[in-house]
Formats: sequence, C-alpha cells, structure tokens
Amino acid sequence: MPSFDIVSQVDTQEVRNAVDQSWRDLRTRFDFKKVDAGFEFDGISVLLWAEEEFQLGQLIDILRVKLAGRGVDVQALQPRDIEALGKVKRQTLHIVTGIETDLCKKIVKLIKDLKLKVQSQIQAEQVRVTGKKRDDLQQVIATLREADLGIPLQFKNFRD
Repeated sequence: MPSFDIVSQVDTQEVRNAVDQSWRDLRTRFDFKKVDAGFEFDGISVLLWAEEEFQLGQLIDILRVKLAGRGVDVQALQPRDIEALGKVKRQTLHIVTGIETDLCKKIVKLIKDLKLKVQSQIQAEQVRVTGKKRDDLQQVIATLREADLGIPLQFKNFRD
C-alpha cells in the first residue's frame, strides 16, 4: 500500500555553512565597517547581534539570502524578541525542526477534510499518510503545499 511521511527537517550543516557565508559577507560590507555585529550558530538557533535594531534587520536579510541560496527554507527561522544588553542589541532565530503535536493534528484534520480514501497517523514529530491510490496521495501533497502552516514541510519515504 503506497505511503509517505510528512516531516519538517532542516539540514544543520547547510545552516552552519550559510552562517559562515553571512560572516564573510558581513566583513566585506561597507555599512558594517567598525560596527560590532555578527552571527553565532549553536546547533539549534542563530544568535545575531548589532549596535542598532535596523542593523539586526539587515543581518536577518543577509542570513535569509544565504539560507535560500543553500536550499534551506527560511520559514524554518522563528525570530525571538530583541534583547538590549548595554550598547548591543541581540536577537535569537530559533530553527524549527519536527512538527509539534498541535500542528500534526491540524495536518490530519486537513487531510480528513479532503474526503479521500487515505489514512493519516501521527508518529512522534511526523505524520504518515497511507492510501490505496497513488493519485490520492499526490493530491494530499499538493493540498499541503498550498496550505500555509508556518513551517516548511517535506514529503519523505514515498513508497509504492
């Protein structure tokens, strides 16, 4: 019976490479000469710091361009509040991996609302969809790609 898994994963090595590229790009930019600004990646989030808030916005733009160039969906970045520490402003961008249970339930509900002959079940941080017809599964994938769920979704392990 054909099936596939709906997951939300981010390649951390590609994120690390994008942060490194952003550092190199930051060092060559004229508007950041003699400015205390930078990026730091710790495996689950990216820390940005700069002297002003608008510079944080520019740092985010630099990072998004580098992530998009490396094939990482920028929806995976969840910005946190801006913190002020003395003269430096800091912001953390959390990288979302896995699908939360509430969102899994929303995905299952979307699939059931299609009224197709498919079954969906939540398995930890992913959703498995099975059905007899391959066309039904492809219709589920198309519907989920159109739905704006706020996180990037990948469709893995498609089996016939």
